[in-house]
Amino acid sequence: MKTDQIQKVHKDWYKLDLSAIVYPTLQRRDFSSVYRLSVLLKEDIDPEILQRAVNLTMPRFPTYKAAIRKGVFWRYLEPNDRPGPFVQEDVKNPCQPMHFKGNNRYLVRIYYYRNRIALEAHHSLGDGTGGMCVLQTLTATYLRLKGHSEIENGGFVLDILGIPDPGELEDAYMKYANAKVCPPRPGEKTYRVRGTKEPFYTLNIIDGIMSVAEVMQVAKSYNATITEYLNSVLLYALMQKQESEWHLKLRPVKIAMPVNLRRFFPSRTLRNFITMIYPGIDPRLGEYTFEEIVTQVHNYMRYYLNEKLLRGDITTNAETQRNPFIRIVPLFIKDLVVRQFYTKIQDKNSSAGLTNMGALKVPETMKPYIERFDIYMGQPFSTRTNCAIASFEDILTINFASSIAETDVERLFFRKLVQDGIHVKIESNR
Repeated sequence: MKTDQIQKVHKDWYKLDLSAIVYPTLQRRDFSSVYRLSVLLKEDIDPEILQRAVNLTMPRFPTYKAAIRKGVFWRYLEPNDRPGPFVQEDVKNPCQPMHFKGNNRYLVRIYYYRNRIALEAHHSLGDGTGGMCVLQTLTATYLRLKGHSEIENGGFVLDILGIPDPGELEDAYMKYANAKVCPPRPGEKTYRVRGTKEPFYTLNIIDGIMSVAEVMQVAKSYNATITEYLNSVLLYALMQKQESEWHLKLRPVKIAMPVNLRRFFPSRTLRNFITMIYPGIDPRLGEYTFEEIVTQVHNYMRYYLNEKLLRGDITTNAETQRNPFIRIVPLFIKDLVVRQFYTKIQDKNSSAGLTNMGALKVPETMKPYIERFDIYMGQPFSTRTNCAIASFEDILTINFASSIAETDVERLFFRKLVQDGIHVKIESNR
């Protein structure tokens, strides 16, 4: 089926999904909820061919080839048939604010630099899983245009001539928000890293590149998974940072960690389908060894990561959207309330952010052309650091993004990995 036929099939507008409702509300002149995914190929990028690949690929993803609009009560996405998005040479400071009326109203940016293709997307369009589908499908299309016609579809690589499955476009939250109780959200204020705020449009990137096999071996020595181990290392670094500072009292140290709900609830959605969990420790209860932190994180994950508790969390989040009184409140009042709640309560629930997309797969015929993937959670809403993890074959990358000048947490994090015998190569945009 041709591209113009796909466009005719999907001319509807799309209501923002349950997570996406929040992201435009937090929009500021100096902040947007933008994440970045990139792939390093084994040959330099031809920007003209990459633009052709973008033009062929984007119509396959109607919720990404979209513009955000504001109604009286809610925002929504509508199809965007304007020219673009246009390929650009990469910038030093990624994940910059994305204004809704700029860039021909596209909420997607495509960059290239040497052998790297990078996709930046506003979180109101979808989460990292949806973004990875767009990036890998775009990369496969680009490689085919370069003459590698043997590359197959499969996994994150979708058929650009196929009709989008209705399941790809659904708000999966509302499908599974059916628990009979709404568990309360955690609300205690946590330790926050203080530092020198960088000038506007500055995002400090520090990448750690290492062997999956080495990290897995060390994690196993602590009876933990890679995710549990790396969460523990970050908690350990934050705990050390808090102890090194002057403070009137200690505070709990917690990490905001997105969970991909597709692991627990069948869904093909390319929109947002994540929820947050908060592994942590409370230094007010006493001193923690690293081994105790690993045990704490391990037990927390085992307790919390199950279909029933996650369903309850989804249901709690969905209650506000279902409430008939809230539905008729004008959008500007909703924005004010949500912004105040997030700033005063939600953002203070964690000391740092960490996401792990796990082991990324591509079709076998595509593997020879790919070196590695990188993921960035983007600009933190407030002064802290965010950490994103992904692996491809035996290369594991840990990508820190921060808007403060000090790098104490990152230094303590990588120092612990090296102390555990892991060889780490560091890259940075500093």
